[in-house]
Amino acid sequence: MRSYLHGSPVRLATALIATAGAVLLAFALATSSSNASTSRAIARSASATSACGPKPGVKATGTPITLGAINVKQPGTDFTDISNMAAAYFACVDANGGVNGHPIVLDALTDQTSPAQIAADAKQLVTTDHVLGIAGTSDIIECSVDYKYWQQQGYKVIAAGIAPECYSTSNYADVNMGPRYSSDGAAQYVISKGIKKIVFDQSNVPGTAYNVGGVADIAKDDHVSLTELTENVPITDADSVAIKEVDDAGPNGAVVLNFTPPEALVILQAAQKLGLEDHVKMWACSTPCNTDFLAKSLGPAWQGHFYVNAELLPVDGNTTPTVGLYKAILKQYGSAVSGGIGSFSQMGFTIAEIATHALETIKGPYTKQSVNAAFEAVKGFNTNMLCQPWTYGPYSLHIANNEDWTVTPKNGQMVIAQGCTQISDDDPGIAQYRKVAG
Repeated sequence: MRSYLHGSPVRLATALIATAGAVLLAFALATSSSNASTSRAIARSASATSACGPKPGVKATGTPITLGAINVKQPGTDFTDISNMAAAYFACVDANGGVNGHPIVLDALTDQTSPAQIAADAKQLVTTDHVLGIAGTSDIIECSVDYKYWQQQGYKVIAAGIAPECYSTSNYADVNMGPRYSSDGAAQYVISKGIKKIVFDQSNVPGTAYNVGGVADIAKDDHVSLTELTENVPITDADSVAIKEVDDAGPNGAVVLNFTPPEALVILQAAQKLGLEDHVKMWACSTPCNTDFLAKSLGPAWQGHFYVNAELLPVDGNTTPTVGLYKAILKQYGSAVSGGIGSFSQMGFTIAEIATHALETIKGPYTKQSVNAAFEAVKGFNTNMLCQPWTYGPYSLHIANNEDWTVTPKNGQMVIAQGCTQISDDDPGIAQYRKVAG
């Protein structure tokens, strides 16, 4: 299924001139990658959507820059909020001057975890739709299916990945950690609190062994026992799932979940209904659970019991310019973002911001070659949505986001329980990336 999402990327540095004065002109005129990063970071002090582009209120009318994305959308698993939020970011800029006057079209396709369909989507984006770059993809198996094709075609994908090839190949760099490294972070947190047994439960979809692999390495190194479970989604008997998890973990153990928010919620609500939330020492979850939807739905019973890995900046109560712009874009342009404030929409925002920054560095025509060279050249870009500056780089593998927060629900919001913490290099993928990237 295809949806065409119109917008254009943000030139925030020059936009700020209108509200912060000519003193920032030197930043806006910077053409190098590092200077562009600096000027964009300063520009975030203007968070109204009129500051999205260089010409507030003037719609971009130049030749469109076409980008593509592929997202899974099926019962129990829907990642389209990511591309929808990226489109909202681009739409904001489209309404305010664009990138050098160019609007952007995000050609977003969906799949139902069918390799043949995913491969066909990729070929359609390249040979029929003639996209110049790929930015906004998030899928269960797309990286596994398409990585060789993107390599052959010269695309450098900016995505929110899941499959191993999203992190172990040269043509993907992700704004998120994916389920493996995010689950690592959740497991690290509960182990740091003295847990000696973990029950790890996740959706029964392709990649389950990969997802739990890092948790197994970390648990082994810390002498923590591990029980692995999987559940078919959508979950139809949440009571039985919750009882099994709690029985396996025991009173001194922890349950670590790796599900989308709706599936995690039905498990947690079943546990609460049965009075089981405090029958284990802790509950934890990978990043998808970091959403106000979950915090509001759970209520006060889970305060002090439930902890979530947060790959992106916790936004509740945060008044930074970056969060102000994110919320303003979501409110004005994000009607298609069904999950509202949460990790998926933050991922889409961050992907679009990085893609925008890269597009702004291009001198001359926007072509497949110039766009993908610009994507790969992004280095040390401070999005303010991540614990660390983001780099693509000419590496054989990419785990660009490898530090995280931990959050916990409180009064209907997710609040910080632990600040930025490196994912353990007991996971060999993390160790390999740090050796390559420095």
